[in-house]
Amino acid sequence: MGVSGYADPNGPMVYRGIYHLMYQYNPKGAVWGNIVWAHSTSTDLVNWTPHDPAIYPSQPSDINGCWSGSTTIMPWGTPVILYTGINPQNQQVQNLAMPKNLSDPYLIEWVKLPNNPLMAPSSLNQINASSFRDPTTAWLGPDGTWRVLIGSKTDRRGLAILYRSKDFINWIKSQHPLHSAKDTGMWECPDFFPVLINSKLGVDTSTLGPDVKHVLKVSLDDTKYEYYTIGTYNPDKDIYVPDNGSVESDLGLRYDYGKFYASKTFFDSLKNRRILWGWLNESSIQADDIKKGWAGIQAIPRTIWLDKSRKQLVQWPIAEIEKLRGHQVHLPQQVLKGGLSLEVSGVTAEQADVVISFKVSDLGKAEVLDPSWTNPQVLCSKKSASVKGSLGPFGLLVLASKGLQEYTAVFYRIFKGQNKYVVLMCSDQSRSSLNNSNDKKSFGAFLDVDPVHEELSLRSLIDHSIVESFGGGGKAVIAARVYPTLAIDGKANLHVFNNGTENVKIASMSAWSMKKAQIS
Repeated sequence: MGVSGYADPNGPMVYRGIYHLMYQYNPKGAVWGNIVWAHSTSTDLVNWTPHDPAIYPSQPSDINGCWSGSTTIMPWGTPVILYTGINPQNQQVQNLAMPKNLSDPYLIEWVKLPNNPLMAPSSLNQINASSFRDPTTAWLGPDGTWRVLIGSKTDRRGLAILYRSKDFINWIKSQHPLHSAKDTGMWECPDFFPVLINSKLGVDTSTLGPDVKHVLKVSLDDTKYEYYTIGTYNPDKDIYVPDNGSVESDLGLRYDYGKFYASKTFFDSLKNRRILWGWLNESSIQADDIKKGWAGIQAIPRTIWLDKSRKQLVQWPIAEIEKLRGHQVHLPQQVLKGGLSLEVSGVTAEQADVVISFKVSDLGKAEVLDPSWTNPQVLCSKKSASVKGSLGPFGLLVLASKGLQEYTAVFYRIFKGQNKYVVLMCSDQSRSSLNNSNDKKSFGAFLDVDPVHEELSLRSLIDHSIVESFGGGGKAVIAARVYPTLAIDGKANLHVFNNGTENVKIASMSAWSMKKAQIS
């Protein structure tokens, strides 16, 4: 990967059959600074070709850094980028760049408008010059006017500032934000897009109508977690109203309950799906990042759609990732007795795709859920994989060393709540590494599945320092970053475990060794 610091995905798009991903990048080291837009292309979203940076500081409006932004595809097919630049006064301003040569499907060269910036803080608009960044993909209203959001804050109130334009060059700030929420702090990397009510297919960002809901996602600078709400967009009033019961904080709905930030979606017009990109930051200390020469990676792209409950989104790794599957191992259906674990051999446990389903029959034995246990991350920390329960913990031990001195545990516990069973999904990094300088905190989510009528499915994609786990078919996702010291260099193992007192049934289980993606 070379010496580098990778961060926010920027401006993802598909153009003339080629996928593009740009991202925040420091060409001079594995730490934050000197930010440009690195640029890679792919025909399959799996194997990538790096190019020269697409956007780098070159005019007053971005001379101190080219920060995040998005691509908008014009109705005639031309991509246009809006991005945040840092000007000589270190103010955050919004700029525009266009491809130099539209006949080049790789879009190697980009040109900036000479009259950048197009949007800037002023004494008139009272925008906070240090909190005005990350323009979204713009959308075109039925009135022929473009709209775009920029993240901001006033005191502790997070804002999605709305601008409008007829020509994409002259932008006028709306009197009111599209949406705001108190006590959330700065909203970074906002994303606003429609999702179909009765389909897994994606739609163009400008799609309106009775068969779509809207999603607003923001990244919280204060906590470095994201959250989203599902709601209704009124194009006449230009306001977004989250559905009743929406939680406006990172205790609400998240794409990912682990290390996942600065995410961005785009509409893939080739396959009519919406694809989500996200940045997985490090769990290692900066000195270790500098030693290894890189920091930060992009998560595997995920397809994203509205769950049939209409209460949350669902994500799944793009189908193309399955092209990397190699040797496959099956486990036959069997009962996994309480207190036992099974080693799964014949798979390269450092690079694997593991899919397993559990069936639990005797739910009457479930532990009672204490009403004060409302924060799943805290509950997963308190009840780690080594803490015996009744129905659970059961799941996978990944990147496990031979004597289990190191392992990352991804598992379920089932509790008896008020008039329903509650399923907790955890990713427990507490024993992931003997290197105690790593951040080894646990992550957790409550999973909206009914264990009475449904199997509990779990899919984990494992790639050395990365464990991305999808619970309940993608209803809850947790990405973790781990740096084992023993479970490396071909010495990692994979286990299925049950540390509860009750038996669980393995309904099905497959694991694949995964080949390396080509980056060339």
